[in-house]
Amino acid sequence: MFSEQQLSCIVQQITENYKNEDIFYIKSGQCMPDRDCIIHIMLRLRQIMFPGYFDDEYLGRTIPEYFVGHNILRLYDDLSCQIKSAFIQVSQENIPEKEIEQKTKETCINFFSSLGTIQKYLVKDVEAAYNGDPAAKTRQEIIFCYPGLLAIFVYRIAHELYKMEVPLIPRIMSEYAHSHTGIDINPGAQIGEYFFIDHGTGVVIGETTIIGNNVKIYQGVTLGALSTRSGQLLRDIKRHPTIEDNVTIYSSASILGGDTVIGQGSVIGGNAFITDSVPPGTRVSVKSPELEFKPKKASLSINELFD
Repeated sequence: MFSEQQLSCIVQQITENYKNEDIFYIKSGQCMPDRDCIIHIMLRLRQIMFPGYFDDEYLGRTIPEYFVGHNILRLYDDLSCQIKSAFIQVSQENIPEKEIEQKTKETCINFFSSLGTIQKYLVKDVEAAYNGDPAAKTRQEIIFCYPGLLAIFVYRIAHELYKMEVPLIPRIMSEYAHSHTGIDINPGAQIGEYFFIDHGTGVVIGETTIIGNNVKIYQGVTLGALSTRSGQLLRDIKRHPTIEDNVTIYSSASILGGDTVIGQGSVIGGNAFITDSVPPGTRVSVKSPELEFKPKKASLSINELFD
């Protein structure tokens, strides 16, 4: 075990860091938002969006209005508690508690009021996946099994909270999807209808990306920034590309830069690296590297090796 002097030295070093860095102190009397609770809320919302897929409840056994109303009432208190904690932790001044509570209430009501619209978007995303993937046997298979749809569902929930300027919680949600699917969609990205991510592993979509309708992307695609060396000076500046309607982007393509626009109806081939805009209706492909084929050498006998 430590000697008393060794332990005292370790404790002093760590507590001195506490004193010198504000990040180690959360607001007095308040906890950070509960990550597990937020994930639970998100998964309960998925049960409302797609009833019967992810729980034991079956709409045929209950009245739909009761099912939805009962679940939303259960979630309201949990979500409002987490949103209030998030608002308190990031506020730069001592805002009266009543003001925070009013802001929390308005945010929650607006969020739950948006669920019907979010659900319509998700139905269109399912349709895009079904029409875009011949391997999909049913729409139910897409809802229940496809990691791309899980990532898009989480994005659409998180994006709504992001638009309402709820701190921390949208990123907790998006990182849950990232860790479970390998798909990293920043909640600040703007994504239109009928969006499909095929396979999905390694996809990165940055915060200021704008994606139109009927866009399909494959695994390993990066919609990123040219450079982030300036750090916080780039905040609120468009750093990521714009993808217009009816664009397909194949695997491992990288499209970078806030001024980069991929025109409507374009097709971006696999492994393309793009930092300039592409006109509408353009097909971009990487010239195939030259392959060299050599005949395999025949195996030598023991005697031939020593000749």
